[in-house]
Amino acid sequence: MGAAPGHTTSAALSPPAFLPPPPPKPLVPKPPAEPYQVGKASWYGGLFQGKATASGEDYDMFRFTAAHRELPLGSFVKVTNLKNLKSVIVRINDRGPVTPGRIIDLSYSAARALEMHQNGLQKVRIDVIEQQDAEMAMAVQPSAPR
Repeated sequence: MGAAPGHTTSAALSPPAFLPPPPPKPLVPKPPAEPYQVGKASWYGGLFQGKATASGEDYDMFRFTAAHRELPLGSFVKVTNLKNLKSVIVRINDRGPVTPGRIIDLSYSAARALEMHQNGLQKVRIDVIEQQDAEMAMAVQPSAPR
C-alpha cells in the first residue's frame, strides 16, 4: 500500500510544539574592511604652527589633525603605522601633502603617537571612520605632550 502518488515527505517540517526551538545560527564576523589607502605618510610641525589650514582654522601641531588631498574636510580617519601597528584617529582639516608619493600629512602630535616623528616618513594604512566612532575613540586617545 504506500503513499498516494505525488505525496512526498519534506525535511522542512516544523518540529512539534513541545520541542525547544533550534539554537540561533552563530554570527559570522565580517571580514576586515579594505583600507581606504595604503602609502607613505609624512608630518608637518612648527613651521606651519598658527597658519591657516584649508578648513579656515589655525594649524595646531599639538592636535590630532591631518592633511589629505581628497577626503572631505572634517572627516575622520584612523591612521595605522604599518611598522609598529600603532594607530591614531585624526580629523582632516587641511589639503596636502604637496610632495608626490605621499598620501597624508599628519600633525606633529599624530606622528609622535605613531612613533614616526623621528624619521619623518612611514608606510601607513588609512581607514575612514564614522564621526560618532571617532569622537568616542578620541575621548580616550592620549593627549600629546607639548
